[in-house]
Amino acid sequence: MNLRDLRYMLALAEHRHFGRAAEACRVSQPTLSVQLRRLEETLGVVLFERSSKQVVPTPVCEMLLAHARIAVAEVDAMAALARATADPLRGPLRLGVIPTLGPYLLPLVFAPLRAALPQLEIEPWEDVTGALLERLRVHELDAALIATEPEGADLSTEPLFTEPFLAALPPEHALCGRARVAEEDLAPDVLVLADGHCLRDQALAACGLAGPRGGSLRASSLATLINMVAAGYGTTLIPGLAAGAAQDAGITLVPLKRRATRTVRIAWRAAFPRRAAVEAVAKVIAERLRGFSAAAE
Repeated sequence: MNLRDLRYMLALAEHRHFGRAAEACRVSQPTLSVQLRRLEETLGVVLFERSSKQVVPTPVCEMLLAHARIAVAEVDAMAALARATADPLRGPLRLGVIPTLGPYLLPLVFAPLRAALPQLEIEPWEDVTGALLERLRVHELDAALIATEPEGADLSTEPLFTEPFLAALPPEHALCGRARVAEEDLAPDVLVLADGHCLRDQALAACGLAGPRGGSLRASSLATLINMVAAGYGTTLIPGLAAGAAQDAGITLVPLKRRATRTVRIAWRAAFPRRAAVEAVAKVIAERLRGFSAAAE
């Protein structure tokens, strides 16, 4: 049994056709068929039910496929790590990003990242802060874009830019005519995100609240909050990068009296061997948002 034969087994299980599986593996159909027969002899089990119309994995094959995927993935990861160590700016970089940042930041920085780091393959993963940090710690992510400072010496961070919060008001709201809105004035009808979103805690803290009022909406996305405010359901705080989406929805945006902000930073494992890749990504993002961060100050 060898890695090549496991790849053949995975390909045939996926395509369920010898010709297509052989094409995917870039070998001849007879070669793939012979090697899978030998694998079956080695394991002492039948892996596939073969007929003139289809090829179907047997129940024992279905159980073995999970192990084969792990074995192949681990070997591929070893090869990728070796290549990355030789050139940290080449290959995939799994980058987590919080939902209140991803839709607004990533379109701004993907083109500059591709231009500056053409050999680096950014693989974004969107989730709330706690889940991203957990994935980071168990090596499912390489870095994460977050808006809080994580605890623990196992993670390192670097600030990228400062993002201001803005008061988001329904059209014709009583506060719309003010040059600035005091954060506490939003408290009576402020809408917040569900538990787990750092923006929820930041908005409540800015408004001087320990928690949302009873029955208040707890949205799962910033887009939902924006649409609910536009419909006149309440007010909220939005980060500056989402200003365009809010204005497109017909929301009135007003600066805050105390100019509440959040710091967007990149986090990675302190022992991550490709720190140079993380720092290169951080530099590109910080440069792209330099003017935005200066305006927030």
